[in-house]
Amino acid sequence: MDRHIISSKATIIEALRRLNSLSGEVMTLFVVNDDKVMAGTVTDGDIRRALIAGTDVNDNVTKAMRKDFSALSVDKTDVASIRSMRRRGIALLPTLDSDGHIVSIADLTKTRSMLPMSAILMAGGIGERLRPLTLSTPKPLLKIDGKAIIDYNVESLAAVGINDITVATRYLSEQLHDHFSRPVAGVSVKCVTEEIPLGTIGAATLVDLPDEGNTIVMNSDLLTSIDFEEMYLRHSEQNAAITIASVPYVVSVPYAILATDGHNVTSIEEKPTYSHYANAGIYIINNRLLKGLRKGVRTDATTLIEDAVASGEKVTYFPINGTWIDVGSPADFRHAEELMRHHNNLKLKN
Repeated sequence: MDRHIISSKATIIEALRRLNSLSGEVMTLFVVNDDKVMAGTVTDGDIRRALIAGTDVNDNVTKAMRKDFSALSVDKTDVASIRSMRRRGIALLPTLDSDGHIVSIADLTKTRSMLPMSAILMAGGIGERLRPLTLSTPKPLLKIDGKAIIDYNVESLAAVGINDITVATRYLSEQLHDHFSRPVAGVSVKCVTEEIPLGTIGAATLVDLPDEGNTIVMNSDLLTSIDFEEMYLRHSEQNAAITIASVPYVVSVPYAILATDGHNVTSIEEKPTYSHYANAGIYIINNRLLKGLRKGVRTDATTLIEDAVASGEKVTYFPINGTWIDVGSPADFRHAEELMRHHNNLKLKN
């Protein structure tokens, strides 16, 4: 962080030397006064414009700095503002305390957002349909184009600023614990183990969650390009208790379907197609509901959702606009391998 901070007493030539030392990084400096309070920002472009206007390289850096900087408050994470700043091309975003001191600096070229959530990845399944691949390896650790399936999800969560990630394990749990004994995508991932099967969401009772806020709960064996930031914003705007990520599912009936009223036919439709939204196995859930789950009792996500709807909680859905693969069968596994190989080859070419 200190590499991007410069004293307001520094000269413009000193600022140029500091910027030059940042080659390969985002070339922005944050100017602070004697009390370490942020006063402005300075870039190569700011200095160039100041020199053209007649400023000398030995003048104070404050003569080149911009005072209309963007920053976040340590007291509140405003995700909509972060998205707006990123879209405006802001690459480095400081967080300030109530006195204006820089607490942290986010590099938006590496971390797209700063979502104020925890995440739980469910990784306890046996993966029977993928045998023999899963006889000695838990499904989340099967490799797609050289990388464990679960690591793609950890990387996606880290990319939106989520670094409180817990993996719930059961089958071959020691392998997952060993895998996460080292950071993944810069995140120290925690593991908890189900001593008995707790269903698709019961393992959330093993995680020490804050009383306030929300948590992403998702299956660990998915490959998806879901926009977690957009899903969080939708969840917040709707003031939802649960938001369910969904994928379109189309059912084509190869017969003519009758509409009836008693014994009478009221209409007939030839080979109709019905569109539905299917559960994608990714949820944002208010911590209040997760902390209300009964410990040691098997609970599925569908049960939690049904109970929430029945009790009048607001449950919404978020359509995934992009890739979603549930790696549950050999055919899915081959498709995922082909997709990620193609995707990674494109990244190398670019």
